[in-house]
Order: sequence, then structure tokens, then C-alpha cells
Amino acid sequence: MSKNKDLIQILIIVIIGMFIPFIGSITINYNFDLYRISSTFGYFLLIFAIELIIVYLYFTITNKLAIKNLEKYKKKES
Repeated sequence: MSKNKDLIQILIIVIIGMFIPFIGSITINYNFDLYRISSTFGYFLLIFAIELIIVYLYFTITNKLAIKNLEKYKKKES
């Protein structure tokens, strides 16, 4: 559980680090138009969430396959 908590904390720091320059650049580009900034930010969050889900699934699947292969290797050694 500690491994997941550390991962979540790192992801939160990365997300905050990405959003500050993103919001600043969008604000400058769209001349402080709150609606356009909000919609662009929403699309960004949606795409980023999909990307995070894909990465999480990839690591989960590869971890399960690696554990399965390790168990098979341990059985061969015994």
C-alpha cells in the first residue's frame, strides 16, 4: 500500500507542476477568456486522465505477467 501512496504523491506533484505553466500560457494566449480557458483545461484534464489510465493498466498488466513468470521460474528451480 505504501508503494501506491508514494506513486500517487509523485503524480500529484507532477500534475501540479504541469498545470501552473499550462494555465499561465493558456491565459496569455486567450486573453483571459474564462470560458475558453475552462474548456481547454477540461479537455486537457480528460486527455491526461485517459493517458494515466492507459499507463496504469500497462504497468498493472506487465507486473502481473512478471510475477507469473517469476513464479514459473521458482517452480523450475525447486
